[in-house]
Amino acid sequence: MRLDKQRGVAVITALLLCTLAVSIVASLFWQQQVQVRSMENQRLQLQTKWILRGALDWARLVLQTAGQQSASGVTTLNDVWNTPLAETRLDQYIERERVEGEVFDATLSGRVIDASSRYNLRHLADGPKPNLDHQGIYANLLRVLQIDPALAKRTADYFASTEPPLPIPGQTTPPAKSLPVAIKRVEDLLVIPGYTPEIIAKLRDFVIVLPFTTGTANKHGLNVNTAPPEVLAAVIGNFTLAEAQALVESRRQAYFRDMAGFTARLNGKVPLDPASLTVGSEFFLVQSRIRLDRANLDSEALVERQAASTTVLTIRQN
Repeated sequence: MRLDKQRGVAVITALLLCTLAVSIVASLFWQQQVQVRSMENQRLQLQTKWILRGALDWARLVLQTAGQQSASGVTTLNDVWNTPLAETRLDQYIERERVEGEVFDATLSGRVIDASSRYNLRHLADGPKPNLDHQGIYANLLRVLQIDPALAKRTADYFASTEPPLPIPGQTTPPAKSLPVAIKRVEDLLVIPGYTPEIIAKLRDFVIVLPFTTGTANKHGLNVNTAPPEVLAAVIGNFTLAEAQALVESRRQAYFRDMAGFTARLNGKVPLDPASLTVGSEFFLVQSRIRLDRANLDSEALVERQAASTTVLTIRQN
């Protein structure tokens, strides 16, 4: 009887040890699998970033070439940069160990948008003071988009509160005071009372916040050759949306070579701030979508085009 008990204990002990060994081996295999998957994910993320880098270099080259070929710095929607890149397969360009029967997808798509075709919200403030002319322009745009135009004053006041005082020649610049959070992109408007995600969605294709790049007073102009009718209706005094749509239609037939040619087609009406309008563009948004197996990357880069070079200023990735 005692021998039977000992044998039973031995069997149970052996089973426990076997179970423990199997658990340890399974745990080791699981950890190894996690490490392998983690390395694969890191490699995929690195490859998507290299693809993005190549896409940005290609877009910069296209923009630079178009700028060199344009007459007198004019930028129009007929330029080559305005041709979207349809979803293109990149499988043959990606080095990767293939697994039999695996479906491996690598695609790139994207487009270039003229950032200068959107109303630059920085015009709402002249240093620490709201710009009343542009407050009226922005109110016009809000009205066209069926958004409460009262937001224009709140927005102008907020931009003025975030701008440091402009330097006065011959005087020492006063120390910077504590300022509210600066608005650097359209989504940041949510810090101003009255803005909602729905309003931001309506505004996203029509407004932008361009950076200061060549001096505190440089806020960069709106390109009348690429601006949508909603924005054109806002920057021209007593101009209806229907008139702006007709102007855009005529622009397709013959673009504006200079500001004189633009004002000549306004039927006697005048821009509210001619100095803030131009026929060329300095800034562009390069939007890219990369799909690489399990890795997905959507990005939007702000590119500045100068006479001799193009520079990537910011990149947002999702």
